[in-house]
Amino acid sequence: MFSRFLTSALFAGASAGLLTGLLQLYFVQPVLLHAELYETGALVHFGADAVSAHPDLPGFDAVRDGLSLIFTMLTYTAYALILLGAMSFGEERGAVIDGRWGILWGVAGFVAFHLAPGFSLAPEVPGVAAADITARQIWWFATAAAALVAMWLLTFGTGWGAWIGAAVLLMAPHIVGAPEPESFSGPVPTEIGALFAARALGIGLAAWVLLGSFAGFFWQREGARSA
Repeated sequence: MFSRFLTSALFAGASAGLLTGLLQLYFVQPVLLHAELYETGALVHFGADAVSAHPDLPGFDAVRDGLSLIFTMLTYTAYALILLGAMSFGEERGAVIDGRWGILWGVAGFVAFHLAPGFSLAPEVPGVAAADITARQIWWFATAAAALVAMWLLTFGTGWGAWIGAAVLLMAPHIVGAPEPESFSGPVPTEIGALFAARALGIGLAAWVLLGSFAGFFWQREGARSA
């Protein structure tokens, strides 16, 4: 059982992490590098002269980009361990676990770790105003935990009590409110921040769909092999 769990997580996490890392390098990293030009003062927003929206950005960096891919693979391997732990409990309760059903598990993971926290605490580019990082981390973990429990209640709960409880858990962190800065400031244009948030959430969804599908596929394959 442990071998099946570990093997499935390693293959699923590494595969999803590699593909996600490549998507991030192509779609997200240029936005971050663009924002850093404003953060460092190399570009100035709303200056006397119009600034091009398409500046020259640093190209491929083997060390930076290679490490980014490695850390993304490690991150999604950790996510795969969490996801497969939930999948194994679900299988014991009669849930079908395979590549197709794994997509739904992946979407649930995206809601818990990306969409629910991002609804009030959006992904941020460098240089924007932000509240105290400790307060934001506490709120993020509490929101993700509440969303995880809510996803479980929606999946395996029975009756209106479980469904209402899930709705309350999903709404509560946003009713309390995420930590916000006392004033808004920052040199980065809002268009760049909006594009970064959209791409971060979009790639997050793609990543979790891939992770869920790979996790379900490898879990089913390793189970059939050990049978």
